[in-house]
Amino acid sequence: MPDTHFYRYDSYDRTLVAERVEQFRDQVRRRLSGELTEEQFKPLRLTNGLYLQLHAYMLRIAIPYGTLSSRQLRKLADIARKYDRGYGHFTTRQNLQLNWIKLEDAPDALAELAEVDMHAMQTSGNVIRNVTADHFAGAAVDEIEDPRIWCEIVRQWSTLHPEFSFLPRKFKIAVTGSPNDRAAVRVHDIGLRLWRNPAGEVGFEVIVGGGLGRTPMIGETVREFLPRNELLAYLEAVLRVYNRYGRRDNLYKARIKILVHEIGVAKMREEVEAEYAASRGGPLGLPNETIEAIARQFAPPDLPERPSVAERVEQLKREDCNFALWLKANVAPHRKPGYAIVTASLKPAGAPPGDASAAQMEGVADVADSYAQGEIRVSHEQNLVFPHVAIADLPAVWRALGVLGFAEANVGKITDIIACPGLDYCALANARSIPVAQRISTHFAALARQHDIGDLKIKISGCINACGHHHVGHIGILGVDKNGVELYQISLGGDVDFGKTALGAILGPAVTADKVVEAVDALVATYLDARESGERFVDTYRRIGAQPFKDRVYGTVH
Repeated sequence: MPDTHFYRYDSYDRTLVAERVEQFRDQVRRRLSGELTEEQFKPLRLTNGLYLQLHAYMLRIAIPYGTLSSRQLRKLADIARKYDRGYGHFTTRQNLQLNWIKLEDAPDALAELAEVDMHAMQTSGNVIRNVTADHFAGAAVDEIEDPRIWCEIVRQWSTLHPEFSFLPRKFKIAVTGSPNDRAAVRVHDIGLRLWRNPAGEVGFEVIVGGGLGRTPMIGETVREFLPRNELLAYLEAVLRVYNRYGRRDNLYKARIKILVHEIGVAKMREEVEAEYAASRGGPLGLPNETIEAIARQFAPPDLPERPSVAERVEQLKREDCNFALWLKANVAPHRKPGYAIVTASLKPAGAPPGDASAAQMEGVADVADSYAQGEIRVSHEQNLVFPHVAIADLPAVWRALGVLGFAEANVGKITDIIACPGLDYCALANARSIPVAQRISTHFAALARQHDIGDLKIKISGCINACGHHHVGHIGILGVDKNGVELYQISLGGDVDFGKTALGAILGPAVTADKVVEAVDALVATYLDARESGERFVDTYRRIGAQPFKDRVYGTVH
């Protein structure tokens, strides 16, 4: 794909993916014929991203470091239309899920993915999952180095790694190249933060043992500064320690966060450093020429000089308040003058968060081709991003997204909700997430009100596995089941901003589904009454504590 500015598969990659497709095709054939039982087939389908959900199979497609070409997005749309129900769901792990795939169609879908250098390998199972990154990578003003270079290096190292194909539990890695963490690195099994030390060298802070789910924890720093060339050697050391000591006797205590918690970060660091010292200087050392070869594939597009101020933009901003709000919420500065980063909100009022129809995906691909160098990003907040848009083209992009329903000026606002599929799809869920998100979104739909409330992140999970990241929402909502009744537990004060990463605290008793919107309304009213100049919701909560919010919610919700 010569039109892309990220890693392009070579013959080795393509052969590997093609062989896996044919291997899985035979496994599906044997399952359909009865040669394999479901128990025998389960680990085979999971390592190819195929889940058996509540109503149907679900295929989870990897989008490494959240980067897509327009050609790839069109293929995703085509597969959704041909093999599913005409839409897909973008997730917090920068993947795309198809929720209604038929088992007999899965190999054909994977074969079509391979045509555009995509796959579903290691999107499930006890393996190293899709490596995620900052969705503004390669374009952000505050970036030290493009983290996708390192995600790709990790992807190549971890794909079908024989030693780490049967870990105690699933394993997730995230990388940020900016001081403003847009990848939530402290709530991953391993978080990598690129930074520049006092000598001017760029290396990694290595954070281990973060994660949400049943036992949420914030990761601990085991290495303040790791030279870039030693990344794989150090990752291998961490994974070996985890593989050796991680619990395999208890599913709920198998994640690396439990190991770090039980032995302590000092002992974890000691074990990792000992393993690292034994292998340092070996074949896992990254030669500069290897790093540079991959970095060249991530070279930014050759952007022509464009004006930093465009009269048509300024005029439309004066004439149309909706456009002005969109510029404020959905457009971020670009490292090159004359350009901007645009977020397409997949959260129009009342819609399921993160969903896109095949027609909408194709429309986004058209916008990318016309105005954004043919490139799209998937954010962990379940939106799509155009990383390279000329400022003069912003009115045209806004109008095109408006036609698609993706021009809602709500990024970072109360209706930009993260939500998992919940009980509508997931066999593990205790409660519905999507209808709750839809009701909140509809209630707060007025843009003027959203912008008056300001930055407020609501995150909703349908069960304790926390796929909706509720633990780190400014307002977190967790669906629970009590005697067959769906209830919702509210927590406050979560955050993933670097240096401020925090887990939310439960506010009080869970509320019924019909009272969730009322409760959120009471929380917002408390904040608006108490906020000081420039304070976000979470800042006010930190200053005044939980009691005023608790009094308002439980005095209002009966």
